[in-house]
Amino acid sequence: MIKSLFTLLTALVLGSMNLALHTAQAAEVNVTWTDPDKYRDIDAGTEGRKRFQENMFSEFEKHLSKLAKALPVSQTLNIEVTDIDLAGDVLASGLHQIRVIKDLYFPRIKLSFTLINAEKAIILSDNVNLKDMNFMMGGRLKYRNNALGYEKKLLDDWFKDVFANYVDK
Repeated sequence: MIKSLFTLLTALVLGSMNLALHTAQAAEVNVTWTDPDKYRDIDAGTEGRKRFQENMFSEFEKHLSKLAKALPVSQTLNIEVTDIDLAGDVLASGLHQIRVIKDLYFPRIKLSFTLINAEKAIILSDNVNLKDMNFMMGGRLKYRNNALGYEKKLLDDWFKDVFANYVDK
C-alpha cells in the first residue's frame, strides 16, 4: 500500500515536472505597436485612454505568447500591429461612455508578421487584415468573460489557419 502510494506520488511529481518543462518551451514572440494613436478604435470608454491602451496591449501580448506555445521553441514570431478596431463602439450614455457591442461594429486587426527559424531564415511572412463580420453569430464564445474576447477569438482563428503546418505536433 505504502509502496504503491509512493509510486503514484513519484509519477505525479515527475509528470508535473515534465508538463512544466514542456509548457515553458515556446517560440519567442515580439510584438511592435506602430502608431497606436492612429488606430481606428481603441477607445477606452470610461477608463483612461493611456491606461486602457497599456492593458489592451498587455492582454494581446499575453495571448499571442500563449498561441506561440504551439510553435517550436527554435522559432521567432515577429508581429507588427498597424491598426485595431475593437468590437463594438463607444457611445455616450449620460455622464459616461460605454462600449456597445453590435454586429455592425465587428473587430478588425491589421498586422504584418514574420516567422523565423533557428537559422534566422524567414519561413513565413505576410501582411494581413483580420476581420470577423460574423463575430456575434457563433453559438459559443471561448472568451465570453474575458477582456477583448472577440479579438482573441479573431487571433485564434488566424493563428490556427496560418500556422497549422508550423506547430509542434
